[in-house]
Amino acid sequence: MLDYKFIKDNLAAVKKNIIDRNMDPERANADKVVELYDKRTSLVTKQQELQTKRNENAKAMKQKLDDSKRAELIEAGKKIKEEVAVVDKELADIEVQLDEAARAIPNMIHPEAPIGKLDTENLEVKKVGTPRKFDFEPKDHVQIAEELDLLDFDRGTKVSGPKFYYLKNEAVFLEQALIQYALNTLRKHGFELFITPDVAREEILKGIGFNPRGNESNVYAIEEEGTCLVATAEITLGGYHSGEILDKAKLPLLYGGLSHCFRREAGAAGQFSKGLYRVHQFDKVEMFVYSTPEQSDELHHKLREIEEEIFTGLGLPFHVVDTCSGDLGAPAYRKWDLEAWMPGRNGGEYGEVTSTSNCTDYQARRLNIKYKDDDGKNKYVHTLNGTAIAVGRAMLAILENYQNADGSVTIPPVLVPFCGFDKIVPKSKK
Repeated sequence: MLDYKFIKDNLAAVKKNIIDRNMDPERANADKVVELYDKRTSLVTKQQELQTKRNENAKAMKQKLDDSKRAELIEAGKKIKEEVAVVDKELADIEVQLDEAARAIPNMIHPEAPIGKLDTENLEVKKVGTPRKFDFEPKDHVQIAEELDLLDFDRGTKVSGPKFYYLKNEAVFLEQALIQYALNTLRKHGFELFITPDVAREEILKGIGFNPRGNESNVYAIEEEGTCLVATAEITLGGYHSGEILDKAKLPLLYGGLSHCFRREAGAAGQFSKGLYRVHQFDKVEMFVYSTPEQSDELHHKLREIEEEIFTGLGLPFHVVDTCSGDLGAPAYRKWDLEAWMPGRNGGEYGEVTSTSNCTDYQARRLNIKYKDDDGKNKYVHTLNGTAIAVGRAMLAILENYQNADGSVTIPPVLVPFCGFDKIVPKSKK
């Protein structure tokens, strides 16, 4: 969340930021935050004044007094105690309201991020590779996978519900190859690697910026447990150091996490959601970084470069877009999306396969993660995240870009050592 005083001192800029993000100013109500912050400040002052009066009363009670004076001080002490109780309760209530109101306020936007409402207003900043020209009619990944017996959506739906699926045969090895390729790339760049829990407490999700419950929630809540299935290892890696003070000398901390990811995808529909592009469960290797404020901008570029390295290595055409204000998640200060070419989408279009965000100190404030600076003061770290591989979407792009006229699919050379084969061929041709 943003610092309360920052919101008060920069109210006009904060309100403009909410509008630029295409958010409802009634729900992200900066005026309410300032109003509650002022009330809290007033109550804290009153609390301190009462504490002073209580101390003075207690000090007076220690002196030699006649009975009437002592009775007077005892009565005054009771009255102060009652006033303190009232103020303490009011302050506790205001603290809860203020925290809730402030959590609805999004992070500020990087000054270079494009202003816009829809993802169509994202700004292309780089293009890598040239989309393949097919000398046959290319198929989409669902048709390819069904013909090669790699995916079974029908039985996934029968057993688990819509948007679940079975991976089969060579696709099992292709998934594991993508994971190994991503993990080895991160290891080369000095990341400490984890396999993270699939469950996190609701307070951790709230700290990261996910809404654990309600119609707009994108996560599966576990009833009566106060926990949720994680939608990304960003949640578990971000919660790893919650409530801690980190050693500045060890920053930045570069973490890579493999996890299952579970998403309700509430409201998601349409032709671009078919197949592996938008599902309820998938595997992902996520990057997460804790840094000082001075390091975070450079590290954000580093995460993007790693994503580009991974997809360049896979030989997939892609472009990078600077995400516009209206398409940014609330915690993100700036976000780049890497979109791979997908031939099966409307005859060929780019589709998102990774993203990387600099969340500055927004998540750290909510999760209370600090470091001790050289001046001896505790300050909030900056947090960053980025997708190394979202396996389903990477597999989708590989199947569509590497398909052949005879129905086979060539495996990108970097994955062959992990797969153990260089081509997936129709069963009838084996």
